[in-house]
Amino acid sequence: MCCEVGTGGPYGQQLCQFLKLHGTSTAINRPDFRLGDRITISPGLEVEYSAMKLKHSLLCLTSLLLVNTTYGVMATPPGLAATFRADEQVNINVYRNASPAVVTIIGGNNTGSGSIISPDGLVLTNEHVVRMARGGMVSVQTSNGQRYNGQVLATDAANDLALIQLRTHERLPYLRLAASEGIQVGQQVFAIGSPFGLSGTLTTGILSRIANNGDLQTDAVLNPGNSGGPLLNSQGELIGVNKAILANQGGNTGIGFATSATVARQFVAQVQQGRIANPAIATAPPMTTAPRSVGPQIQPAIPRPPVAIAPIPRVPNYPGGYGAATSPPRLGVVLNAATMVIEQVRQGSIAATIGLRPGDQLVALNGRPLRSFADLEQHLNRYPSSVILTVGRNQRLAHVRVDF
Repeated sequence: MCCEVGTGGPYGQQLCQFLKLHGTSTAINRPDFRLGDRITISPGLEVEYSAMKLKHSLLCLTSLLLVNTTYGVMATPPGLAATFRADEQVNINVYRNASPAVVTIIGGNNTGSGSIISPDGLVLTNEHVVRMARGGMVSVQTSNGQRYNGQVLATDAANDLALIQLRTHERLPYLRLAASEGIQVGQQVFAIGSPFGLSGTLTTGILSRIANNGDLQTDAVLNPGNSGGPLLNSQGELIGVNKAILANQGGNTGIGFATSATVARQFVAQVQQGRIANPAIATAPPMTTAPRSVGPQIQPAIPRPPVAIAPIPRVPNYPGGYGAATSPPRLGVVLNAATMVIEQVRQGSIAATIGLRPGDQLVALNGRPLRSFADLEQHLNRYPSSVILTVGRNQRLAHVRVDF
């Protein structure tokens, strides 16, 4: 870009100074420059130097320079690859490589996510995602929209795991399970799933904590529909199976939980070795017998929200003591509101004391059938001193007295 002006008069000198400040090379070769002469800003672009005030002339030239000057911030030219920060490129690579192996699962009224873990269509997910599946059959949809029928091979209620075999002869993309030494607090993690039915949704965070029982805690956002989906490391390996969120008065606190890949690998190995039965919809014997210590507000991240029953805040009624309980008694369990099946039992709660376990079903209260959680809640809100619970376990019924 060049500018041909003369030095005649103060306007010409000031104009040249302006153009020099903006990086324009100036050729002063017209000493007879006068008002009305034309200035060449760039080839094919001229402007007439009129008797306007200098600030108007400079404003005009500034606009022209902006149009004809290349700046550092601009759109990527066509044909050139976009560049991303290193952390962005990791996110992109993980999603690009892993998402084809993440599926949406529909089992009865439940919808969740899952991970294909072998090329022949073995899918790992949560037990509570497939619990309502009729005859152990589920519908599975891949990221490209392809649908398959799937057979539930086995489940592990204690660790909230299930294994599904897709009915296909195709070779499918799959995720590798990470080694235990590759699961460390502080590492970056990625969750892919179908929250609220939005398949292929990616969220990121860190691995915040590893519990004593091996469960993984993360701040990656999980929502209803993420259950059963993978928690991944930066290599795209599965380090956990997302299963629950910590809720506070019905809201998502941003804390999520997953069953570790170490436990999942043991479960898959037991199924493949035939150590876990294969009924129409098998419920595998728990792989651990000790009750798991989980909070009463931990809720499976699927569209049917279980009901969190807070632990009983009992206050001793000693003579001259503290008086009666300030809130209604609670059992200290998390229930599936649709089936009244216990999903979690809080350690130290009344439910744990009387021996209730995940998988038990609350059938009746004081001899009357429990048709919904509302039936149980309404009775407990009357501050009963005791109740008789009818509990179903392994196709047997038992009557348990609960003293509050």
